[in-house]
Amino acid sequence: MAKKKIDVKIYSYGEYETWDRNSKEIPKLKSITPTVQAELGTEFGYVLHIKKAKGLLLRFCIDHPPFGDENGQTMAPFVGELYINTNDYRFFLGDCIWAPLEDKMGAWKLSTWIDDQLVAEKTLQLVAQ
Repeated sequence: MAKKKIDVKIYSYGEYETWDRNSKEIPKLKSITPTVQAELGTEFGYVLHIKKAKGLLLRFCIDHPPFGDENGQTMAPFVGELYINTNDYRFFLGDCIWAPLEDKMGAWKLSTWIDDQLVAEKTLQLVAQ
């Protein structure tokens, strides 16, 4: 039997309102843009609209400019995974800018896979105001 075709679209990308990470709600879009003016607290990323993928494993990666953790060690890209729990699913992948601003500037590459297939990728540039 043929595998069903997953339908994935980048619904929006750029700068968003502050996101409540404990909520199931997707943050509200402020501006569609590949270039984000960085200031403390700025939320950025993309929203995917995913159909026909219930029960499949979604993996994600945020590859960021090199910056150090509290011990001065260069932080690895942020990665994670989750199972898609509905056939009409919205997924926000992003981050919020924290101090110091200077080491967060540059390209942030966001990538998402479903069942080991790359389904979305976007690079956002964080720039000084």
